[in-house]
Amino acid sequence: MKEIALNVKKRVTGKQDVKRMRKEGLIPGVYYTNGEDGIPIVSDFMSLRGIVYAASKKVINLNIEGEAAPKNCVLKDVKFHPVTDQILHFDLLGLNPGKVIKMQIPVVLKGQAVGVRKGGKVQHTLHTCKIKCLPKDIIDAIEVDISNLDLGKSIHIRDISIENIEFEVPSDTLIVACNVPRGTVIESEAAEAAGAKRE
Repeated sequence: MKEIALNVKKRVTGKQDVKRMRKEGLIPGVYYTNGEDGIPIVSDFMSLRGIVYAASKKVINLNIEGEAAPKNCVLKDVKFHPVTDQILHFDLLGLNPGKVIKMQIPVVLKGQAVGVRKGGKVQHTLHTCKIKCLPKDIIDAIEVDISNLDLGKSIHIRDISIENIEFEVPSDTLIVACNVPRGTVIESEAAEAAGAKRE
């Protein structure tokens, strides 16, 4: 999994202080590990955007001002303003090598569906998926090869298998489908219809 460095400072937690930080273009956040008190931190937007808007998940080497050593963590949650989409708050979860972690990662489609060349349209339904694994097994994204996806066919979570990764969604969750446009006749159906007429 790719890594990225993030330099932050510790912050105070009062509401007025948080408002002041946001006016100054800073973004409050919290670093925490399971079973320990969180550390309130603050980052500037430019440093954080490469993590929040990344196409794939990254392990963060977090440098907290005043701390002796960097901490390995992942972006756990982000809160956006409902109107402006401005980043309001972020949570970072520390990684413990021996403890399983649950996290959301992107679902990325690879290839061009064969059904598209026959007039079909790809519908990508699942864009992120919650997984469970050890930190050493974290992946950047779930890559789904749709090259053989034909008209009227679909791919579900049950069709995907990744070593040491457990999906935290139902097995029948739809990932992607190649929909048949209205009026389009699938070749097999056309052949059956032709055979029926001959009979």
